[in-house]
Amino acid sequence: MPEGVEIHLPQGSPLTDIEYETPEPLIPFGCRSGACGACVIEVLDGFDSLGEADPEETDFLEDLGRTDSNYRLACQCRLLDSATVRIVES
Repeated sequence: MPEGVEIHLPQGSPLTDIEYETPEPLIPFGCRSGACGACVIEVLDGFDSLGEADPEETDFLEDLGRTDSNYRLACQCRLLDSATVRIVES
């Protein structure tokens, strides 16, 4: 995200809802079903605040070469508390 930008979403919101809170898209989204990899994010803080990744998401991230446990697919995250993320350039 642009440095210093803070966005508030209701608890339990999908992270994809961020696009409705900003004038310009911040996270690229493609399929929204965890199959394209357009929305890979690196979680800098609050990893547990994005819900638990299911095995399919983890496997897909590994296929993309994102084996570090700090990566998630934004379209698969549900915001449970505060988190800081960085968009991963493809």
